[in-house]
Amino acid sequence: MTHFKKKYHTYKTLIERRLAHCVTKSEPVSLYAPLKYILSGGGKRIRPMLILLSCEAVGGKVRDALHAAVAIEIVHNFTLVHDDIMDNAASRRGRPTIHIKWDENVAILVGDELVALAYRELLKTQSPVIARVVEIFTEGVVEVCEGQAYDKEFETQKNVSLNDYLLMIGKKTGKLVAVASEIGAVIGGGTAAEIRALKSYGTLLGRAFQIQDDLLDVVADEKEFGKAIGGDIVEGKKTFLLIEALRRARGADKKLLHSIIANHDAPPKADEPEAQNAARIGDVREIYHRYGVIEEARRLITRDTVRANRCLQALKPSSARAMLYSFSEMLLNRNY
Repeated sequence: MTHFKKKYHTYKTLIERRLAHCVTKSEPVSLYAPLKYILSGGGKRIRPMLILLSCEAVGGKVRDALHAAVAIEIVHNFTLVHDDIMDNAASRRGRPTIHIKWDENVAILVGDELVALAYRELLKTQSPVIARVVEIFTEGVVEVCEGQAYDKEFETQKNVSLNDYLLMIGKKTGKLVAVASEIGAVIGGGTAAEIRALKSYGTLLGRAFQIQDDLLDVVADEKEFGKAIGGDIVEGKKTFLLIEALRRARGADKKLLHSIIANHDAPPKADEPEAQNAARIGDVREIYHRYGVIEEARRLITRDTVRANRCLQALKPSSARAMLYSFSEMLLNRNY
């Protein structure tokens, strides 16, 4: 096992153990059973890992940032629970979503409780700059909600530009990644230049991460990805791929893409919905390949990752900085 993998495993174990201690109650069962379910769902723990690594990269101690790291993972799970309700998603990380396993009312309440738990955990951080940390964290939650609002608005807008899309993902997905690297630097006592550099690193990495998520929805292995492939296509979701394809496509191809946005294409026949969906996904995937949209997505992902890594040059050489470089490469090459 490489040094990166060993350290990643060590830090992830710290995060998992602390998460397990955040919910110690069992009653009311309707609240705490689904809470434990969502927090034990695994995942890469990207945001809390960034807090710990960013803290260490500016000379701070990992244990000083652990509460903040767990807090950002909890609030991230809040966004997933509520997003799944709004998107009517059936699975998350290969398991039934909260509103499917229980119901929507339970899921809403669980999301609310997750926000409270996140702040309770964040406020355990022992730091002379805790007020600044809470301010950054809160602004992150505000912008995530703004991003989700834009995403929902886009569903009913006929035309969404690439700039509109980048603004939305910068808030909905990118903001918490940027918040993570910034908070880690603040808790670690970084200089103003180091904090700016790590915030920029997180911003660029967050954007690359979301575009890659859009791409994986089309090209990933369904079992590894943890949810149905092509779901964005079936839903007519305005992803980077769809927006860029609309800009490039002509004739019948453009007409097909517009029909998906307008009414999610023709409804599948009752006796063969899977076959209809598979055909639709295959047709759109072929359009993406034909107009170079898949390659364009990969180009942007690589470009933003390279730019993110350049930001790290503002930090002093250290094993933690090396870990951040390796972390970028891990995200760049992920397949789920």
